Amino acid sequence: MDSEAYTRILSAADTRGEGFTLRDSIGTGKKPPEKPHTRVSGKPETKIAINENGVRVLEKRYLKKDPDGKPVETVEEMFRRVSGNIAQADRRYDPHADVEAIAAEFFDMMTSLEFMPNSPTLMNAGRDLQQLSACFVLPVGDSMDSIFDAVKHTALIHKSGGGTGFDFSSLRPAGDTVGSTSGISSGPISFMTVFDSATEAIKQGGTRRGANMGILRVDHPDIMPFITCKEDNSKLNNFNISVALTDEFMAAVEAGGEYDLRNPRNGNVFARKPAREVFDKIIEMAWKNGDPGVVFIDKMNADNPTPHIGRIASTNPCGEQPLLPYESCNLGSINLSAMLKKKTNGSGAGFEFDWDRLAATVERAVHFLDNVIDMNRYPIQEIEKVTKSNRKIGLGVMGFADMLIRLGIPYNSDPAVNMGERIMGFIQKKGHEASVNLAGPRGSFPNFKGSIYDGKTDGMRNATITTIAPTGTISIISGCSSGIEPLYAVAFTRNVMEGTELLDINPLFEEIASERGFDSPEVMKQAAAQGTLHDIKGIPDDIKKLFVTAHDITPEWHIKMQAAFQKHTDNAVSKTVNFPNSATIDDVAAVYLMAYKLNCKGVTVYRDGSRDEQVLTKGNNEKTAAKTPAAVEPPVSMTQKPKVRGEVAFGVTRKMKTGCGNLYVTINEDEEGRPVEIFTQIGKAGGCVASQCEAMGRMTSLALRSGTEPQEIVKQMRGISCHLPVGYGGGKVMSCADAMAQAMDWYLGYRRNVVDAMTLSQMKGVDNHSLNDNKLDFTLASEILKRGACPDCGGTVEHADGCVVCRGCGYTECG
Repeated sequence: MDSEAYTRILSAADTRGEGFTLRDSIGTGKKPPEKPHTRVSGKPETKIAINENGVRVLEKRYLKKDPDGKPVETVEEMFRRVSGNIAQADRRYDPHADVEAIAAEFFDMMTSLEFMPNSPTLMNAGRDLQQLSACFVLPVGDSMDSIFDAVKHTALIHKSGGGTGFDFSSLRPAGDTVGSTSGISSGPISFMTVFDSATEAIKQGGTRRGANMGILRVDHPDIMPFITCKEDNSKLNNFNISVALTDEFMAAVEAGGEYDLRNPRNGNVFARKPAREVFDKIIEMAWKNGDPGVVFIDKMNADNPTPHIGRIASTNPCGEQPLLPYESCNLGSINLSAMLKKKTNGSGAGFEFDWDRLAATVERAVHFLDNVIDMNRYPIQEIEKVTKSNRKIGLGVMGFADMLIRLGIPYNSDPAVNMGERIMGFIQKKGHEASVNLAGPRGSFPNFKGSIYDGKTDGMRNATITTIAPTGTISIISGCSSGIEPLYAVAFTRNVMEGTELLDINPLFEEIASERGFDSPEVMKQAAAQGTLHDIKGIPDDIKKLFVTAHDITPEWHIKMQAAFQKHTDNAVSKTVNFPNSATIDDVAAVYLMAYKLNCKGVTVYRDGSRDEQVLTKGNNEKTAAKTPAAVEPPVSMTQKPKVRGEVAFGVTRKMKTGCGNLYVTINEDEEGRPVEIFTQIGKAGGCVASQCEAMGRMTSLALRSGTEPQEIVKQMRGISCHLPVGYGGGKVMSCADAMAQAMDWYLGYRRNVVDAMTLSQMKGVDNHSLNDNKLDFTLASEILKRGACPDCGGTVEHADGCVVCRGCGYTECG
């Protein structure tokens, strides 16, 4: 992309054209792109300030659709469907309840973007499925019957849009005896692959991906192979894994001592292990690819509201919701960026926090979530029984980073941490008051007697009230930052129809840049290329401090913020501690220990680029100048022989899910940066499938070396159909040929991002390249590629909230 192309895009941005801005900020005075809304049942049309990107996500994943996949309800109709359905629960407690008035209250709370329930509620309330919960924990007992009952129940939950958590600690270790058959146990990890395969099969074609959490206690004999079970990035891709660390183990780590491994079958000591050896392996693997995370299981049980009912052993897929076996939870989040008002101190400048508005929103949100429990249609009877006996809800927040920017508070500062703790303490207090008030007319949760509330209050409607959960897609709908995370980037590139790319720039940054007079095309261009303002000249220092991103912030500030919110949260906090790629294993260890000492209930880390497809560099690490796709020469004549392959090629490998298995597509470049060959490997399929893929790879490589433009190859192969009527996986792959074309298309999108990175090379002092010579230092290209790509749209993904989300299309790995 040359300078003129950048200018055209930035000019389009100045017109505030549809599809440009990711979200419109609260109180900026800017109008979001409007979508037409039809009138509903004679009701006056409601103007809903959802921006264009939020509408796109709703249309793709939430609205009712006809058999052809086209939406048959508007955004307004969706919110009326959800609010009307959830309000009906009031009649169960008061036959004369004004359900229409309650529904209107819920409708206003959602359409004003002050509160949003979890995705299954938006998708399913008022529809045939009526499964409204996001989180489930299923028991896995030490028998084949129990294991495969759990697999069956997992399939039912994933089919309905929920995610599942499991504790595999009760399974006997690999190599242990099986008394009934005199056989040998294969151990927890082998059975995890069964759950993973079931999830893979069920999630295809669904509107919401299935996701799992696998937990193993640190004192299980198979703990070391569990810690390394995701070392191969192609294994257990439908699982997050976490090690349950005990206080005893952490004390042994600190003292440099040993601890017992125990066989869960009989409780006998299996062996003794140096605690630091195990801890170091956990840290090493977390540094390497983000897995495993850890949960501090004794801290979770210290806050277990119903210890007389059972111990907590597992959580939902992102770790923020500790649950008993067969328990589910309903989540929702308050948009803190909507809890602001203009200052009333006479100056008329700036914003202040609106505590009265927050109090009213908390009360309505607790009412809403308690109603969800009654309106829910549970996947199996056991889940309904346990869920209604404790009536857990999880009210959290989103938009925290946007709120701090509006208030002029840098995220990585003591005032920000103090503000976070104050807000969550307020929500906790008002939430508990609302639950007590609901217990009056409705009664306490059935397990109240013997709970931690028994004797402290006359009644409590819900065993837990607060949770900080991932808000990937609902924050896109609400037009705000995710959870309690800092901004992931000030700007990024979003892919839209027919390969067009648009720059999404944070609207708060746009607004302030305009007010302060540094909104030049060059600044916006650099912000989009870099994602952070850190090294950009011309931006005032106070603005750089205010618009810090996840990678500008040291890991210690991430943990301080998590601990501040955890202090006043019944359940746990879902958050990702982001590290730069240069972080060391010792850096990760320090954060894990800090999280434990500050009473966090778990921690998830991600070192930039550690999990995504990595660029293969030359063995001697020499820097290689690469031509961009824009510099590809025209096709050569038919009489020209194909270019001879050089001794060294480098490239990327993309895994594509097909009906024949996982197809690994490797695209190599020549010394000038042009794609020159494709190699394929198709799982374990063998036979005709493997030979046909090899033939396609050879012919494609021949075409590339003969000068055919890659885009032409994509055009010819894309959409070739095999035996799959709707396509396979998130990309709706129709055949192996289609998978190769999609992999090539993805690669070309990456290379376009590399072009955008050329400004980054200038900012880092690389003076031998410019925007005009179409060359780029390959190590800097690698820096861009390591950001990761969305499998649905090819855009950049964020590692946030203990999850992965694409803010361009709403894709998330959390379900």
